[in-house]
Amino acid sequence: MERREILIATKTYPSISRKYKETVCTAGVLLDSDGKAEQWIRIYPIRFRGLDLDQRYARWSIITAEIERNDSDYRVESYRIEDSSIEVLRKIDTKSAWEERKSFVLPVQFNCIADMKKQGKSLGLIKPQAVVKSFVRETDRKWSQNQQATVAQLDIFEPSVQLDKIPYQFGYEFVESDNTPHKFSISDWEIMQLYRNCKDKSKMLTQEGKEKEAVEKVVEKLETFRTKNELYFIVGNLKSHNHVFMIIGLFYPPVKKQDGKGSDEMSGRLF
Repeated sequence: MERREILIATKTYPSISRKYKETVCTAGVLLDSDGKAEQWIRIYPIRFRGLDLDQRYARWSIITAEIERNDSDYRVESYRIEDSSIEVLRKIDTKSAWEERKSFVLPVQFNCIADMKKQGKSLGLIKPQAVVKSFVRETDRKWSQNQQATVAQLDIFEPSVQLDKIPYQFGYEFVESDNTPHKFSISDWEIMQLYRNCKDKSKMLTQEGKEKEAVEKVVEKLETFRTKNELYFIVGNLKSHNHVFMIIGLFYPPVKKQDGKGSDEMSGRLF
């Protein structure tokens, strides 16, 4: 293994796996010896909630860790990480309309997914030509029987994997720079956590009412990104279906005013 620095750009919402129990997929940018963007990197598997508190990296953190190429995954961006080696160095703020964050991810931006495929890549940042609208649809309310069985078989000394199953899937319809239309779901942990927090804070008296209000607030936020921010997508494919891509992270810096400052110096946190 080799110790490297990585900018953490996004994390997917945890899922339950028979092989790895609870897993999170992290996407980020591998940095060179000068701290410049080198390439996109996928870190999987990682049991994020099982990490020590000081190792639980937030989005837009720069970490250092021992990593190696995951030889069991054909995707060139896929790496394994030694959990115990993780050190969080610093978190990048949102000053100057997210200028420092842009300095890391825009140099490794792709024109479109077709461009990514042509270069043999499976993970990267794209800027849609047009984001048509956001969408939401209901999904299963419970983990599958296999996933529930996995939880039941956990060793008592393992971290708890009690994890809410989000019964909704959010996403965007958009058109790429090559005029290809898409309808992609979003697996970004921030969006899922936004839904959970909105539901927990809801004053509605029924579960149905709480969910309805939470869904409306998430859609409102997605529409704000679409209409008022400079919206980019971090997209990646599935190992088992390399032609299937999804949005694994949103990058939404504020639109710059003529004076060069962002129109919204938001913190970058949704909750």
